[in-house]
Order: sequence, then C-alpha cells, then structure tokens
Amino acid sequence: MPLVTTTEMFKKAYDGGYAVGAFNVNNMEIVQGITEAAGELRSPVILQVSNGARNYARHAYLMKLVEAAVIEYPDVPIALHLDHGSSFELCKSCIDGGFTSVMIDMSSKPFEENIEITRQVVEYAHARGVVVEAELGTLEGVEDEVVVESGQASYTRPEEVEEFVTRTGCDSLAIAIGTSHGAYKFRPEQCTRNEKGILVPPPLRFDVLEEVTKRLPGFPIVLHGSSSVPQEFVQMINQYGGDMPDAIGIPEEQLRQAARSAVCKINIDSDIRLAMTATVRKYLAENPSHFDPRQYLKPARQAVKEMVAHKIVDVLGSDNTI
Repeated sequence: MPLVTTTEMFKKAYDGGYAVGAFNVNNMEIVQGITEAAGELRSPVILQVSNGARNYARHAYLMKLVEAAVIEYPDVPIALHLDHGSSFELCKSCIDGGFTSVMIDMSSKPFEENIEITRQVVEYAHARGVVVEAELGTLEGVEDEVVVESGQASYTRPEEVEEFVTRTGCDSLAIAIGTSHGAYKFRPEQCTRNEKGILVPPPLRFDVLEEVTKRLPGFPIVLHGSSSVPQEFVQMINQYGGDMPDAIGIPEEQLRQAARSAVCKINIDSDIRLAMTATVRKYLAENPSHFDPRQYLKPARQAVKEMVAHKIVDVLGSDNTI
C-alpha cells in the first residue's frame, strides 16, 4: 500500500487500547531496522523526520528510503511524519514533498499565536489530504533543534484543550504530562532511588492525561520525549569509551499505561540512537582492524530492529494489529 495518514491508525489504536510507535529516522539502517521489526510483528508504524534529519540526509534521500520501505513491506501501514515543525513554511515544504502527516509545534508561543499558526497549517494540509499534529504545553530537554531549558517546561492545561482543538482543527494533540526530550531527561536530584539503588524519575501526570481525555473523548493524544533510555546501552557506551553520566529515561511500564488510554502515538528516538551507538562502539572495540562500514552497521541495524520490536510488543502493544 502507499504511504498512509495516521487517521485510521489512531482510530484503531484508540479503540484497541494500544499506541503506534513514531520512530525518528536519519539513515538507511534505521529505516530498515524499524520497518523490518514492524513487518515481522504486523504493526503499523510512523517514520518521523525532524528538520535536523532533513538537513542531514536531505529530503530526496529520505523520501526514497521511505519509498523503498513501502515497497519492501506493502502490507504494513506506514505514515511519514514531520516531527516538531517550527514554521508554516517548513510544514508546507514537507506537505508538498510527500509527507502524509506534519507536526506544527508552536507550544512555546502564546495561546492565541499557537492557534493562529496551527490553523494556518491545518487549512493548507487538509486541502491536500495531509493530517496535522499540534502541541499544548512544553517539554523540557533537547531534541535536534528543540531546546527547552530546565525550569521552563509546563504541563498542558486541560481547560485549554477543547478550545484549541476546535479552533485549530488539528487531528491529534501532543500534551505535556512529565516526559522530556533527549537521553538526559531528568537530573539525579529530581529522582528517587528504588530498593535496588536505581534512580527513578518522578511519575507521569496521569491526572492531566485523564482530564484531557474527558474533555476530548475519542481524540488521539500524542506523547513526545518518551524514550526509556535503557541503562544497558548507557553502560555499554560508557564501557567502550563513551561518557554518559546520569542518563535517565521514562519507565516503560508508565508508557504502557499511557498506551492503554487515549495516547495513540508515542515518540521514541533516543533509545534507537543509544542501541545503535552502543553496538557500533562495542563492535569497533572488539574488532579494531575492521574499517568497512558494512561490518559495524550490520549489527547496529540489528540492534535497532530488536529495540523497535521490544517497544512494539512490550510498550506500545501494537503487534498483530494489521
């Protein structure tokens, strides 16, 4: 099948009590690892492209990689989504260039300005069969070109969501309930230690999610900044020459809880990068004479595939849904 929008994906996810994984892509190996896992597990998938990734790989190359994935896995619903679009012009370029979904992120702007720009993107996108994700509330942390300083994050205000969705016409809404961008989501002083001495971040604000759901029944909600930052890969990176102190992510059981509710899309980025980088570091340390990129990118691609498969089954619950 050709690229699809997220409309049908989200309806089935909402009704089925699971979420669709949105995975950021930058190169061939990441696209292959993600779609191989989705194909084998019969799961829909969203391939996300940030503006940083678009600048890195260039639009035409990314489009052809995604087109190849569609050919390889014709039975898998695949949506191509712009992550954190920072302007109408960027969203327009992606819509005109073949994306089936775009995010316009004006969450850092005043409420009325957020509505105005989001509505402009929605009008342009809907006229061309493309869906739009918007955002209310801001997440702390760093992801590509998105930077929100510590202390500047804000939870979504449930009393604003009905007006925002009605006036903008957006198709899904990203909310802030305590997730955070990047691998360094939480500082140690923000966390507590469990009985095993492991740092545990503060719990997500499910009360905010519940109130948003009451005000927007049946409407698809999105979570950004939802990587769990697996400690085995952090340790592997550090063991083989890296330096990643205090990289703390979102507990997966909390993400699974969110996926059973109105959350239809969960963004996962850092976990893939950690798995890939850790695997490359380990391979090169154990094979110092190897220089062919195929030698170390093959196991890196497999690590991506295994990470995505784990997320699909154990976090998203989207396996065997197509």
